[in-house]
Amino acid sequence: EVKEVREMPKEFKLYQIYPNPFNPKTIIEYDLTHERQVNITIYNSLGQEITTLVDGQQTAGHYSVVWNADNYASGIYLCRIKAGEFIDTQKVALVK
Repeated sequence: EVKEVREMPKEFKLYQIYPNPFNPKTIIEYDLTHERQVNITIYNSLGQEITTLVDGQQTAGHYSVVWNADNYASGIYLCRIKAGEFIDTQKVALVK
């Protein structure tokens, strides 16, 4: 579920993922300054893609998406956002 809040961000940003560590859900928030193709992908500690949370065109604004990792094992995962030329990655810990 992707939610949008109407306010114009001043920079592309991936916020600190919260909660982290988490079980089984965490929230990924990010800002877009321009309309962009957005891709948010979760990778395991081996760098293998395990799920895509967002893959599509989005307008400028503040967004949040919930990752429900109920079906995944405890461990460290990487959350990568790509929005145009903006790329950022954060580690998240799933603790069951």
